[in-house]
Order: sequence, then C-alpha cells, then structure tokens
Amino acid sequence: MEKSIDDFILDLKDSDDFVREEAIGSLELKGEEAVEPLIAALDERDKNIKLGAIEVLKAIGDKRAIPALVKTLGDRNKLVRREASTALTTMGDEAIGLVLAELDSPKWRVRGAACWILGALGAEEALPKLEELLNDESSFVQYGAKDAINRLQNE
Repeated sequence: MEKSIDDFILDLKDSDDFVREEAIGSLELKGEEAVEPLIAALDERDKNIKLGAIEVLKAIGDKRAIPALVKTLGDRNKLVRREASTALTTMGDEAIGLVLAELDSPKWRVRGAACWILGALGAEEALPKLEELLNDESSFVQYGAKDAINRLQNE
C-alpha cells in the first residue's frame, strides 16, 4: 500500500534519518499535489515537520507557499525561521510585497529576517524603509538593514 501525503508529512518527524529523507524525496515527487498539505504542516508544533515541509516547499518552488513561509518567519524556533527565510529568497519577485510588509513587524526577528530576504531578492524598492531601519531599536535589525542596503547598492 502506497503512503499518503499526510503519512509522508508525519514521517518528517521520524527519528530515523532515512525515513525522513525518503519522506522528503517522496513529497518532492508529489509536487503541486503536496503543496497545500505542506503549507498546513507549517502550523504543526513539531520543528522537524516544519523543517521538512519548508525544504520540500523550497524544492517545489510553488508561489502559493509564500504567505505561509512569511508567517513562519515569526516561529519560535530559530532553525525554522532561518529555513523559511532561505526558502523565501528562492521565491523571486512574487515574495517581495509580503516580505516588504514585514519590515513593520512588531517582532525584531521578523524585521531582521525581512531585511536579509529583501537584500537577497534584490528588492530595490525596499531601500527607503531599510534606511529607516538603520536606526531600529534592535541591533539585529540594524545589521540586517545595513547588509541589505550594501547588497542592493552593490548590484
């Protein structure tokens, strides 16, 4: 009997690396069919499910994942936030608008991640807001804004 998409998503939290890798590979092969369940998996409590879901969503590259990945920038787990940031940098111009809005987030981690993503995406429209964030209360955000500005001005 072949496993379902939901079964593979549950396998993402298995303690066996081979089981997790098989699940990731199988979900990637499912492609578009797996996108909505993977987006829903980003709301799971288990960080390994989230990390696996992000990896597969990044590999598939379906733009429907952008809003959920942006929401995941506020996750309590550092690895999950970092992987969501990395995945968003692969989503292209379609991600810019939603990420740009996160520069106003009340969470400094989200603002900092948004700076980094926008710099990686080459989002020149973010420059005015990034310049404002050079004076942010968080040094993490200040550093992210400075890095993004440098990237954007050196392209």
